[in-house]
Amino acid sequence: MRQGVLLLNLGGPETLGDVRPFLYNLFSDPEIIRIRCGLPRRLLAWAISRARQGKSRDLYRQIGGGSPLRRITEEQAAALEARLASGGAPARVYVGMRFGRPGIGEALGRIAADGVDRLVLLPLFPQYSLATTGSCLKFFDSLSREDSLLGEDKSSGEDSLLGEDKSSGEGGPGGGLDVRTVQWWYDEPLYVEAMAETVERALARFSPAQRPSVHLVYSAHSIPLRYVAEGDPYLEQTRLTVALVNERLGASLPWTLAFQSRVGPVRWLGPSTRDVLADLGGRGTGSVLVVPVSFVSDHIETLQEIDIAYRAEALRVGIRRFERAEALNLLPKFIDALAAVASRHLA
Repeated sequence: MRQGVLLLNLGGPETLGDVRPFLYNLFSDPEIIRIRCGLPRRLLAWAISRARQGKSRDLYRQIGGGSPLRRITEEQAAALEARLASGGAPARVYVGMRFGRPGIGEALGRIAADGVDRLVLLPLFPQYSLATTGSCLKFFDSLSREDSLLGEDKSSGEDSLLGEDKSSGEGGPGGGLDVRTVQWWYDEPLYVEAMAETVERALARFSPAQRPSVHLVYSAHSIPLRYVAEGDPYLEQTRLTVALVNERLGASLPWTLAFQSRVGPVRWLGPSTRDVLADLGGRGTGSVLVVPVSFVSDHIETLQEIDIAYRAEALRVGIRRFERAEALNLLPKFIDALAAVASRHLA
């Protein structure tokens, strides 16, 4: 049996010329942004992407002219493939981006050409949200139906939030593709260990005298409050991840869970990272360590929003020492975590 793993991510513009098409595709997806204004969604997406392209290009220009997400994700895929092979569970690992390159459809073409019989869908979002994992799985489901790739399609989209396998078809030649879906992995022990390792590495940058007073700010991507009210488990899973990381650290450092990257006029999950930093500065906090949560790779949210914008804000409000824990990227413990998750579903 030929096995495969498809890493799913949202993607990002690789060049400044890609910014507007990326924004258009992003805002065209009703799972990402739900706005009721009476206009056709594609027309609304066209208007928003046109209005935001200038500001977005300026932000990407600050980090070198494009997102490194594709490069990092493809490096993660190569590392995972090598790790699975060394662990006795060989599988080809593919990358599929919801709004970037290579797209999920392109990945499906490669999977079919390689004759894969069993495929694990592994979203690179530890915590489930309809706006991320849900969007990727729903799009995969629509493509697989169109291409008749699956024998009997039972893959999960927004109609199921169960953290278990959803297999499709019988597998093997002529039996369709056996698809196994990972819904979430926020509590995977090796992932928690990897997160704790990045925090410990960052804390080592502070002097022994500073370390006990460092305030940890766990910064996660925000989602509209409406999603949480409708049953999206993202907030609860993010809280549980932070609790597990703190337990692993075994330290009594003060900490706050905050949310970043709001877009649009809807009400978003808070408190915002910017407001938390302002509050900490106002209370005389001298040292802050921002820990990216829900981000497993460096991209615009870590490299520009945290490293540039939030750093400037922290200094402005009186925080004298501002550090960020590194993104997981190619951290060996993180690759081990992906391998552990994939292996359980390949077995």
